[in-house]
Amino acid sequence: MDKTSLVGILLGIVALGVGMTLKGVPVSQLANPAAILIILVGTAAAVTTAVPGFELKKLPKLFKILFKEPKLEKPEELIQTFSEWAVVARKEGLLALEAIAEQVENQFLKNGLNLAVEGQSAEYIRDLLSEEIDAMEERHAAGAAIFTQAGTYAPTLGVLGAVVGLVAALGNMADTEALGHAIAAAFIATLMGIYTGYVLWHPFAYKLKRKSQQEVRIKQMMVEGILSIIEGEAPRTIEQKLASYLPAEERKKLLEGSVKQDG
Repeated sequence: MDKTSLVGILLGIVALGVGMTLKGVPVSQLANPAAILIILVGTAAAVTTAVPGFELKKLPKLFKILFKEPKLEKPEELIQTFSEWAVVARKEGLLALEAIAEQVENQFLKNGLNLAVEGQSAEYIRDLLSEEIDAMEERHAAGAAIFTQAGTYAPTLGVLGAVVGLVAALGNMADTEALGHAIAAAFIATLMGIYTGYVLWHPFAYKLKRKSQQEVRIKQMMVEGILSIIEGEAPRTIEQKLASYLPAEERKKLLEGSVKQDG
């Protein structure tokens, strides 16, 4: 489970609740059915209008991605794997990778290895796998856009809710106390709109984009590793090339470890 999503939501709730309490605003004010209806149902309505149905059907899967840790290969392990495969390919030829490909679980990597074993050109493999990565990015961007749209609509609907509340309040100006309560309740809709937009929907969209970038980076490493093996590059050269995808500190440790092993 991706605990950061849950922790972030809980921290947002605590911040709002404690902040309201410190300001002398009862948290019970949030139990405003009209505001909840306008913000949540209104946002859902706006998103439903804006987004095609076949994309909305992916919402359960998107929430699953948000709260589940992605099963991605670790870059360091991937670099080591390609280094080992390069040794096999240089000693026994590319055909020796056929048996290895059958045991690979990652379908993208498996397809790439099979293309290499079949003797496809490096250019063809790069183009084909790059197109697959681009298509994946497009799908992921469409999913993140749903939450981006929700984050855009929610604050504006909060203003709409406030306007509706103020209209109701101005219709009861004879009772000063009731007027004050009505105005306070009107702004609860604005609060909810801003809160859901900037504490939930926009962060959800950004997290999906970041997870997509992580997956793209791993797959780009796979492409470069496969092409390096096809071109007959030495294991050490492949390690240096793929290490460029790592942060500077991790890259330094990896390369220093390889030098010690060679020594």
